[in-house]
Amino acid sequence: MQVYTDYPLDTLNTFGMKVKAAFFSELRDAKECEQLAQLAPQYAPILVLGGGSNMLFLNNPKRWVIKNEIKGISLLEETDEYVQLRVSGGEVWHEFVLYCIDNGYCGLENLSLIPGTVGAAPIQNIGAYGVEVKRHITKVHFWHLEHQRFESLDNKDCNFGYRDSVFKHDLKGKVIITAVDWRLSKHAQLDVSYGNIKDELQRMGISRPGIKDVSDAVIAIRTAKLPNPAEIGNAGSFFKNPVVEHSVYQKIKAVYPDAPGYAVDENSTKLPAAWLIEQSGLKGYQQGAVGVHHRQALVLVNLGGATGEDIYQLSEHVINTVKEKFGISLEREVQMVG
Repeated sequence: MQVYTDYPLDTLNTFGMKVKAAFFSELRDAKECEQLAQLAPQYAPILVLGGGSNMLFLNNPKRWVIKNEIKGISLLEETDEYVQLRVSGGEVWHEFVLYCIDNGYCGLENLSLIPGTVGAAPIQNIGAYGVEVKRHITKVHFWHLEHQRFESLDNKDCNFGYRDSVFKHDLKGKVIITAVDWRLSKHAQLDVSYGNIKDELQRMGISRPGIKDVSDAVIAIRTAKLPNPAEIGNAGSFFKNPVVEHSVYQKIKAVYPDAPGYAVDENSTKLPAAWLIEQSGLKGYQQGAVGVHHRQALVLVNLGGATGEDIYQLSEHVINTVKEKFGISLEREVQMVG
């Protein structure tokens, strides 16, 4: 395994932060994990990097950055009803979704065009348009940096929650996810009720959609709403959608009758953070070299030459403004790396 020093990460984080890693390596085979135990004492603490799409570097990381480039998709089991796949952690997420669509494997079409890698998906329990990956993950495989061995967790032991998992808590910074097992249906059970997928399908003139049609609709919606990181630095959704008690939502509805909300259970409602930010007058707001995107208030952007601290201070301003107006505390979805 080659180890580089003062390695530029400009192209490896979607905010485009011009930072350098004290040490850097690419992990191209799971077997290379066994070398980490021998090499780690010579370098700094390890930071695993996937697609760099959910990470904000506040400064030059004084760590050994390991870029997960483990590739491969294998078929574990297939019946007339479903397939079981093992997908390596370094596979690009959207390419995996397209692979599933090409092969008629159903369930992940709503998650099209989400940036990042397969290995990062369970950490964040990524989700969009009413679907989360926890619905389809059966097992997560990883190298445990402290135990110095390969281990795995079944779905129930991953403690999946809204944009949450055990990998953000007890196992944070302790593992490199080498592969994820998936169980996907071969018979489509489409979910087009969330967001405006149904409207987009109608606009496309499709009355009996398949999984590719849903994927195409999601891609069209995301492309129209979200800025391309290749054109303007961003990490997609910067904040989680807050979950509040029904009574809190009803108070907001009394003032804003059109306020959107999605029932989570009998006691709580999920509010779109983008709506709260927009109603706080921050959509399109700019602060020096950073801003809130003019089409999607959930996205903070690097307008050119910004630092991680600039983005962080903008996020503080958004959080404080929404808190002052609605009494609701937004939580950052993006991981801060200092």
